[in-house]
Amino acid sequence: MRRQYVGRTGSMVRSQEGEQGFWPSYADMMSAVALILFFLMLLSYIQNLVTGNDLRNTQEVLDETRITLARTQIDLADTQELLSLTLHQVEDAQADLDRVTIDLDEARLLLSEREDELWAQDKLLAEQRALISDQEDYLKAASQELLAMRSQMQTIAVLRLSILEQIRDSMASVMGDASKVSIGNSGNIILSESILFDLGSSEIKPNAAPALDQLIQVFREFLANDENAKYVDSIVISGHTDSSGSEQLNRNLSTARANAVLGYLLDHDGGVLDEYAQYFCAAGYGMTRPVASNDTEAGRAANRRIEISIILRDDTVMDIVESYLNLDMPEAP
Repeated sequence: MRRQYVGRTGSMVRSQEGEQGFWPSYADMMSAVALILFFLMLLSYIQNLVTGNDLRNTQEVLDETRITLARTQIDLADTQELLSLTLHQVEDAQADLDRVTIDLDEARLLLSEREDELWAQDKLLAEQRALISDQEDYLKAASQELLAMRSQMQTIAVLRLSILEQIRDSMASVMGDASKVSIGNSGNIILSESILFDLGSSEIKPNAAPALDQLIQVFREFLANDENAKYVDSIVISGHTDSSGSEQLNRNLSTARANAVLGYLLDHDGGVLDEYAQYFCAAGYGMTRPVASNDTEAGRAANRRIEISIILRDDTVMDIVESYLNLDMPEAP
C-alpha cells in the first residue's frame, strides 16, 4: 500500500517502499552540502586569515612607509634648509667671486698702467743714458778742446811774456842798468824817462840809440815769425809825465816823446820795421795815469816814463774761445 503526501507545491505520492530509500539520499546530500559549506567557510576563514595577515602586513608596510615618509620629509626639510644655506653660501661665494673678479680686473688695469709707466721709465732711462753718453762724449771733447784752448792761451801768454822779457833783458844788457827798464803790473815794458830824454825834453838822447837799436832787432825778429805776428793786434808806445806843469803841457810832452820813440823805431836801422808799421802806434797820456805818488821826487820820477804795450788780437783770442763754445751740447729729450 502506497502512502500519499500532499504539499503546497504539489502532491507527491510515495509508496511505503520508496520512503525508505529517499531519506538516506537526502541526508547524504545535506552532508555533502554541509561539507561544502564547511569547506567554503574554511576557505573563507583561511582567506580572511590570509587577507588579515596581508592587511596587517600591508598596514605595517604602510606604517613603515609613513614613518619612512616622515623621516624622508624631515630629511627633505633638512636638505631644503641645507640647500637654502648652500644657496646663500653660493650667492655669498658668487658675490665674493664677483668682488675678486672686480679686484682682479682693477689689479690687471693697475698692472697694465704700472707696466706702461715702467716702459715709459725704461724708455726715459734709455734716453737719459744716451744723453749721458752724449754728454760724456761732449765733456770729453770739451775737455780736449779746453786743454787745447788752455794750451793756446798759455802759448799766447808765454809768447807775450817772452817778447817782453826779451825787450827788457836786451835793453838792460845794452844800457848796463836793469833798474831803468822793467815789466809793470799791467804787463807792459816800462822805460824810465832818464834813459831816453832829458827833463822836459822830447828829443831822444844820443846815448839811448843802442837801447832803441836793440829794441828794433827784437821787434823785427818777433814780427818776422808769422806764428807770433798772427796774435798781435798792435804795439803801443805810450808817453807819461808827472803832475808838474799844466795838463796841456804834459799831454803834449808825453805825445811828443811817444812819437819820437816810434819814429826812431821805424826810421833807423835801415827801416827794417817799416814793413811792420801797421802794428805800431803812439799815444800820450800826460799825467792822467800815474803809477806812483806825485808828492815825492821818487814818485814823480816813476811817473815820467815810456811804456811799450803789446796788444793781442781780440779776434784771435775770441776765435779760440768761440771754438770751445761752439761745441754742440747734447740736448735733453
